[in-house]
Amino acid sequence: MILTFLSLKDAPVWRWRSDCGWAAFFCLSMCIFHSELFDFKVIRVYHDFFLNSSLFYYGVISIGTPPQSFYVLFDTGSSVFWLASTYCSSEACTNHPLFNPSKSSTYYSRDRTFYQGYGTGSLTGVFGFDTLHIEGLTIPNQGVGLSITEPGNTFVHANFEGILGLAYPSMADGQIPVMDTMMQDNLLPANVFAFYISKNFEDGSEVTFGGVDQSRYTGQIYWAPVTEQLYWQISHVTMQNQETGWCRDGCQAIVDTGTSLLTCPQQYLGYLQQYIGAQANQYGEYMINCNNLNNMPTLSFTINGVNFPLPPSAYTMHNENGQYYCTSGIMGTYLPSRNGQPLWILGDVFLREYYTVYDRQSNQVGFALAA
Repeated sequence: MILTFLSLKDAPVWRWRSDCGWAAFFCLSMCIFHSELFDFKVIRVYHDFFLNSSLFYYGVISIGTPPQSFYVLFDTGSSVFWLASTYCSSEACTNHPLFNPSKSSTYYSRDRTFYQGYGTGSLTGVFGFDTLHIEGLTIPNQGVGLSITEPGNTFVHANFEGILGLAYPSMADGQIPVMDTMMQDNLLPANVFAFYISKNFEDGSEVTFGGVDQSRYTGQIYWAPVTEQLYWQISHVTMQNQETGWCRDGCQAIVDTGTSLLTCPQQYLGYLQQYIGAQANQYGEYMINCNNLNNMPTLSFTINGVNFPLPPSAYTMHNENGQYYCTSGIMGTYLPSRNGQPLWILGDVFLREYYTVYDRQSNQVGFALAA
């Protein structure tokens, strides 16, 4: 949403990045997938530091006949699939590979234009259709947005050429999202995908389609129902910090792989930064003493009755930009709450601690402690 890894032997591999500014087999709660039962697809993910320790997670897809390959961000906070194209002359399209529809024999278009906005960045484009390849999966007649303008600097510095949205079709501007096409074509053993976002380069990160990778989490998966089929939004979220009393009457949260940080309801932001000991500098960054992590509080989220602690090491960002310093990995939520309850975005700061499963069969999100 904001424009902001495996290693199973012989498994199909994908790659993807992160940026600042992104299963259910007739399953009931607490269902756990057994990887040996499902031919799920595993995408290997690489991540790079970029812009004050924010991360890009990106992976390889190919499209067209013959295939043209690109890096895309796999984003649970948006729904449109788009690529930088030869129709685009913005600065961001001068330093990236571009999809050329005239070189694909399977491309066709209905010349319908679209606009897509993100927490940071936006673009305009035209929708077309072509054959998409995601590792061993071949998806014919997949809708794809071809960029015409990519204004500003957001995509200029990105190390990906497009975004593959994994939220619900109600946000896809009439395009059928990739996950929905997979479901319609019965390409998956289960209508589910899952993310493991690692804390370091060595471990790697991954996204799986059609099942879960049991080697990437410990314990059981705890489920929370989706409250509205738009984002992957859940309710019954509280913060178990008696000193604050926040979310005493309940909060909502969006689970978003495309948001690098943890975002906090605006009305709580200043108090939360003060609570963890962060202090704003003249540039509006919230600075943290790197030597003080042992004295900082653990933030405890309760989701659907289950506690998910977030230690200081998770919400503190370590930066190197000529000098070593630490900043808060928490920012204000930029989205309005649709039902009046305070809204959090559980971005990569949270998701590096917890393996997440996105279940389109039962419309629920699963959380388990990342391995």
